[in-house]
Amino acid sequence: MFRIKKVVNNNIVCALDDKNEEVILRGLGIGFNKKSGEEVPQDSIEKVYRMDGTKSMNKLQELLAEIPIEYVEVCTDIIDHAKEVLGRRLNNNIYITLTDHVSFAIARKKENLEYKNAMLSEIKCFYPQEYELGIEALSIVKERLGITLSIDEAGFIALHIVNAQLDTDMNSMVQITELIHKVLEIVTDYYGMEFDEDSLHYSRFITHLKFFGQRLFKNKETTSDDKVFQEMIKHQYPKDYQCAELIRQYIKDTYKRKITEEEMIFLTVHLRRISM
Repeated sequence: MFRIKKVVNNNIVCALDDKNEEVILRGLGIGFNKKSGEEVPQDSIEKVYRMDGTKSMNKLQELLAEIPIEYVEVCTDIIDHAKEVLGRRLNNNIYITLTDHVSFAIARKKENLEYKNAMLSEIKCFYPQEYELGIEALSIVKERLGITLSIDEAGFIALHIVNAQLDTDMNSMVQITELIHKVLEIVTDYYGMEFDEDSLHYSRFITHLKFFGQRLFKNKETTSDDKVFQEMIKHQYPKDYQCAELIRQYIKDTYKRKITEEEMIFLTVHLRRISM
């Protein structure tokens, strides 16, 4: 059961659930002629939005009050489809960030002010599944809203989805993508070879770099007391460890951050696998 706390507009209300937790409800005419304290009929609810914290709840309310309800519906369907395809949790803030982005992209499209995505090729390479979801999102927007967004927007949408998976902010997501690109340049130059981008080891390396970047830009370190294992890897794979050293030096020079020895060992093991 939900009781109305505040009517945002005819189609959006802020409500309290059985646990007295605040949620946002969407439904056609759900707020029409309604007042605070009234119970919301279950059959009028199309979507329940639960956010993490009052600040996020207020931001979502403000956003949903400003944009057309059909934009909200389309973006919610895009997000829910992404959750289903990926089979994993997405940070609830994506309902704010992606909806805001798509709404703004549509507004820019109408004014012929579309943005170019400078990282489109990297996004396609590093986040192929999310990029495909971005392509599908463009199709949904075109089919439901009759608006054709540029292919660059598929990349932007993909970044929002990756961002929601890693639970980080968009600025860090851009930094992580740039970091992956530079690390691959270092690795390719060091080994003097092109890697099989379709291989399982390469895919695992890219995934490792995503979470490595997340830890780096959130200042979260991985540590271990297993010095014996660390020394064994260093001596068993000296060439690969040296490549990891180049990556560590780049990060120190560029971001003024240090990499723990455990991170170095993880990098070394992945480098060994992709270079075999």
